[in-house]
Amino acid sequence: MRFFPILITFLVCYFLGNHNGAICVSMMMGDDVRSHGSGNAGLTNFIRNYGASRAVLVIAIDVFKAILACHIGGLVFDPLGYRLAGMTLGGVAVMLGHDFPALQGFRGGKGILSGWFIAFTIDWRIGVLIGIVFFAAYLLTQYVSLGSVLAAATFGVGFVIFHHDNLPVMLGGIFMSALTVYQHRSNILRLLKGEERKTNLLQKGTKK
Repeated sequence: MRFFPILITFLVCYFLGNHNGAICVSMMMGDDVRSHGSGNAGLTNFIRNYGASRAVLVIAIDVFKAILACHIGGLVFDPLGYRLAGMTLGGVAVMLGHDFPALQGFRGGKGILSGWFIAFTIDWRIGVLIGIVFFAAYLLTQYVSLGSVLAAATFGVGFVIFHHDNLPVMLGGIFMSALTVYQHRSNILRLLKGEERKTNLLQKGTKK
C-alpha cells in the first residue's frame, strides 16, 4: 500500500469522525452534553440528559459517519487490491476522530455505536455478534457499560475469528476493540466496585 492514499484516507475519515452526534445535537439545542452527567459525549449520557426521543439524530449522525468512512477507505484502496484493509483503515480513523476529536477539544465519546456499525460495514457477521452480546448483557443487567465492554471485546474476537488470514484487517479490528475497552476503563472500575449506574435507554431525560 502507498503512503499517500493511507494519509488522505486517515485524515478525511478522522475529521469526519470529529462530527460527534451527541455534541452536534446538544449544541443545536444550545447546550453541550459534556457539561452534564458523566461529561462524556456519548449516546448513553445524551439519553440520560435529553431523553431517547432526541437521540434519533445522534444515532443517525454516528451511524452514517461510521458507514461513510469505511466506504471511503474501501473506494480509495479497491483499485490497489486492498478494499477490506482500506475499509478497516477508514474505521480506525473515524473511531479515533469520534473518541478524540481535534475540532472538539479532544473530548469525544467512547465509540461503541460507531464501532458497531464499523463492524457491520466491514463484516456483517461481526456486527451481528456484537449486537447479540450487547443487548443480551444490557437486557439482563440494565448496565449499558457492561454491554458495551463485552461488545467491544466481541469486536476484537470477531475480527480474529473471521479475518485471521488478513493481518491488516485483523490488527485494525483488535486495535478498535482495545481502544473501546480502554475508553470504558472508568466504567469497568465502577462495575467492579458495584458503583455503576443502571440506565433505562427509553427514559425521557432531564434536560429541556
